[in-house]
Amino acid sequence: MGIKVSLEHRTTYTFERPVRIHPHVVRLRPAPHTRTTIEAYSMRVTPAEHWVNWQQDAFGNFLARLVFSEPARTLDIVVGLIADLDVVNPFDFFVEEFAEHFPFTYPPDLAVDLEPYLRPVDEGETGSGPGELVRDWVRRHPPGGRPRTIDFLVTLNQALHRDVAYTIRMEPGVQTPDHTLRAELGSCRDSAWLLVSILRGFGLAARFASGYLIQLAQDAPSLDGPSGPPVDFTDLHAWAEVFVPGAGWIGLDPTSGLFAGEGHIPLAATPHPVSSAPITGATDPVRATLDFSNTVRRIHEDPRVTLPYTDTQWSRITATGAAVDARTAAADIGLTLGGEPTFVSIDDRTGPEWTTAADGPHKRERAADLARRLRRIYAPTGLTQYRQGKWYPGEPLPRWEIALLWRADNYPLWTRPDLLTDPWLPPAAELAARHGQAAGPPDESAPNDVVRRARRADAEAARAVIAHVAAGLGLPTTQVRAAYEDPLLRVVAKVRAPEGEPVQDEDDLAPGEDSVQARKALLARLDAAVNEPAAYVLPLHRRGDEGGWASADWRLRRGRIVLTEGDSPAGLRLPLGSISWRTPPVRPEPDPIVLQSFGADGTASNPAAVVEPADRAPTTALVAEVRDGRLCVFLPPVEDLDAYLDLVRRVEAAVTHVGHPVVLEGYPPPTDPRLHALSITPDPGVIEVNIQPTGSFAAQSELLETLYEQAGLARLTTETFDIDGTHGGTGGGNHITLGGRTPARSPLLRRPDLLVSMLTYWQRHPALSYLFSGRFIGPTSQAPRVDEARDDVLYELEIAFAEIARLCGGSGADAVGAAPWLVDRALRHLLTDLTGNTHRAEFCIDKLYSPDSARGRLGLVELRGFEMPPHFRMAMVQSLLVRALVLWFWERPYTAPLIRHGANLHGRYLLPHHLLADIAEVAADLRAHGIDFDTSWLDPFAEFRFPRIGTVVLGDMELELRTAVEPWHTLGEQTTASGTARYVDSSVERLQVRLVGADRGRYLVTCNGHPVPLLPAGKADVQVAGVRYRAWQPPNALHPSITVDTPLVFDVVDTRSELSRGGCTYHVSHPGGRAYDAPPVNAVEAQSRRNRRFESSGHTSGPVDIADLRAKMAIQATDVGAPGILDLRRARTVWGVVGDR
Repeated sequence: MGIKVSLEHRTTYTFERPVRIHPHVVRLRPAPHTRTTIEAYSMRVTPAEHWVNWQQDAFGNFLARLVFSEPARTLDIVVGLIADLDVVNPFDFFVEEFAEHFPFTYPPDLAVDLEPYLRPVDEGETGSGPGELVRDWVRRHPPGGRPRTIDFLVTLNQALHRDVAYTIRMEPGVQTPDHTLRAELGSCRDSAWLLVSILRGFGLAARFASGYLIQLAQDAPSLDGPSGPPVDFTDLHAWAEVFVPGAGWIGLDPTSGLFAGEGHIPLAATPHPVSSAPITGATDPVRATLDFSNTVRRIHEDPRVTLPYTDTQWSRITATGAAVDARTAAADIGLTLGGEPTFVSIDDRTGPEWTTAADGPHKRERAADLARRLRRIYAPTGLTQYRQGKWYPGEPLPRWEIALLWRADNYPLWTRPDLLTDPWLPPAAELAARHGQAAGPPDESAPNDVVRRARRADAEAARAVIAHVAAGLGLPTTQVRAAYEDPLLRVVAKVRAPEGEPVQDEDDLAPGEDSVQARKALLARLDAAVNEPAAYVLPLHRRGDEGGWASADWRLRRGRIVLTEGDSPAGLRLPLGSISWRTPPVRPEPDPIVLQSFGADGTASNPAAVVEPADRAPTTALVAEVRDGRLCVFLPPVEDLDAYLDLVRRVEAAVTHVGHPVVLEGYPPPTDPRLHALSITPDPGVIEVNIQPTGSFAAQSELLETLYEQAGLARLTTETFDIDGTHGGTGGGNHITLGGRTPARSPLLRRPDLLVSMLTYWQRHPALSYLFSGRFIGPTSQAPRVDEARDDVLYELEIAFAEIARLCGGSGADAVGAAPWLVDRALRHLLTDLTGNTHRAEFCIDKLYSPDSARGRLGLVELRGFEMPPHFRMAMVQSLLVRALVLWFWERPYTAPLIRHGANLHGRYLLPHHLLADIAEVAADLRAHGIDFDTSWLDPFAEFRFPRIGTVVLGDMELELRTAVEPWHTLGEQTTASGTARYVDSSVERLQVRLVGADRGRYLVTCNGHPVPLLPAGKADVQVAGVRYRAWQPPNALHPSITVDTPLVFDVVDTRSELSRGGCTYHVSHPGGRAYDAPPVNAVEAQSRRNRRFESSGHTSGPVDIADLRAKMAIQATDVGAPGILDLRRARTVWGVVGDR
């Protein structure tokens, strides 16, 4: 994320005639205490005939004394510097215990040293002290108890920022503090000097700081608060610094109300502004003109997730996407891409629903907000359905799903969007949302229909909806059945209750009164206790002869419909087992591969419905109820889309007649390409959006840009941060789904060799699996590679590939095709995880063409190895890569032997250097096939996936540490308080060591005294290796008794002198022992935490035992494991090295 800038500051005095210039003092060199790295500095002075002497003043500031030998017409001072604006956390400091809370007292010895900075600021003549306004301001802002010192400083700085407005003031000098308070207006130097006076008034040592302020334009506007300058900006600036014991001098900028960060580059810090002036000096009397300028230019930017590509790069990417689309269309591939982007909350990064749990109230609220936004864009004449989602083993209830549905032919699916509502938004809040008001009671001044919709619905509304649908179908009113909650459940609850209040007499049989008649009487008495319907039911199904609708005549033993226990929609609690002794007939599912077409008017023609006996009829029904004040309609399963559309039309007519907005629930429509769908579902820690497939790069780009934008407005984001500053994606997937506009048009069904080509190429290039994946990889992950699960799988996969080729009669355009289910059978049992789960595989073919279910015959292949990228343009580069590979393999099937990577798969291919070399080969292959895919387009993924930890330069050598990938193991089953659990061991981490410019025969790199097995990396002076280490020591982990390996101390050892030439230190946690309470709020703070853990110092001093290193290298050379990887756990145990285990 580093940005390097070039700053040029020019000050020019032009005199009307040549004049003698007296000595000048220039304070325009960054002060020693600047926290911003200054990589280069220069000062050019005109006239050239001068002498310069660099000095330091009494306060440690650099100053240049200029002496001029000849008169001159111009005095021109140009300062240039190169600054690395790496993130600085202004709050990353330690405070001495006695100064943790304010007020505190400086120790006597320290107070003597700080005396010039504690001296009160004089409002008038020397010794006059602060003015009345400053003293009054201090009195009006007491600390209020004993707050934390840092909190008090924040409050003080922001209070002054509010009280004094900023202005540009060209007059020389600094206003007195009282003058600034009286005017409530001042320049940056005026506000800074006022803050110094106030701080000293509180007994705090403070000084005046002048320097450069560099502000860079943000990559994207802020969702909350100001967005900063629209363009990059720099100028001379002033602020205050306060001395806090332990932390040292802390910069406070009252102009912005913020603490000083990496953009504040101090030039001088002194007790008084007079001694901080940038330029002081004199000339003989003469008329002069002053001119000055400050410019800043970006000279280097690491790829970052907020701006992954420049405009030029993005133009090339879109041009390549258009070219790939054109070739794809010309080849008649018919490829569509869908996906499952995932999002997390901006406001809550630690709650269970945003870390581990699948559901939660805040997640429902954010999902509903996103659904409303997307519906206005994609489905204004469609409908929103709140329905049951997936039900995973071990979860007590199924998950929910919000589906947006609209017709592909743009014919309205639902014409009254005002009659659709949200089950999770209170009615009053919904009214406020519709009218832009704050949440509260309904506004009676709003239109009458809106006020009416905000009122709670009643049971009569539910009955009226069902009755209207029944009448429209020509069914008798007797088919509108009331459904009731089960009163017998009250008895069950009482029987299960502990000892205490006895059961009421009327709720039980007295001893000795048990008989058949008594039981019947008790049942009738209890069953009559509930007489208010909970819902209304219309049994409804399609006739088997395609003759339209029918309604089954349900006859139940209890004489009425009694719902089963629960709080789910009534449509899911119908007593289906009580309808008939006979099992309803199983109707064959229509095969999605058979394309249907709409009727002339967009709906099916239907004769009047008939009533049928319930014995052999499907047990499906349309249900309406009022739940939480909302009218809810539950749609039954319908196998034909035309029939589904007809039912929706009838429901809308009924809802319009009743006049209450409705929540549509129930079963999804049948899968059909004539209906577009976008759904939002919960997943552990994330919200998942299943987007509609698109047929072109441009269409998908527009879709994803809109989705990311609307998700941000719904306060959802694509980034997560760990406590230590680790920056990651959502933790959920961004699976890419390949298919066709219809299952029959799927290129993966029409050309099975396409799938074989992709599997082969992916297996040969591990970068396609690991560069875009999440942190959890390996054989027990959510998307293991085909060669990660079992050792023999490649042997069997080669047989499967050969058999597919035989069945298809070849590959490419010459292939005759095979029965689609044969491809499923050939690969299904190989594309699995360790347990045989076909869904948890990098290539999931569950929905390609399964003979087991029509819903598995969609012609889809899901690529599950892609994690959610933080920026939509990065997602589009992923998409472009996949589209380009599909195009290549369609035009020229890829055949090559599968590679037995062995230990290298989880060795070298988990190091960024080798992964990037591998993905560069992929890009080169695409270019060789005529696809202009630039390898640099993948740089943002490299920086996001493998952030640089730090770099140290030692003479001609450079040592770099970079994050690498470490597989996490799923442990064995363990018994916990809540049941059986399997923990994931994330206690081992890996980093890459890269050494450039070192003589291989002379220098070694060690980590904590163990030799790092550096290997040549394709260039003569580059060596790379990996280090695995125990980062933390949880009780549930592999080898839990092995202690942590950190800090990691790296040395570059000169074997000739037997000394360390230098090195660096990497800490897993804050080296000062600081414990953070919460994750970082953004990527900037996350990077500052990571930066703090690297130190370009800490090498081993004294002689190094080279013989001992040689012995360790000999042991390592004969040890098993991946070449080029040092495992510190193994070095401390198996190698027999004495040390702390």
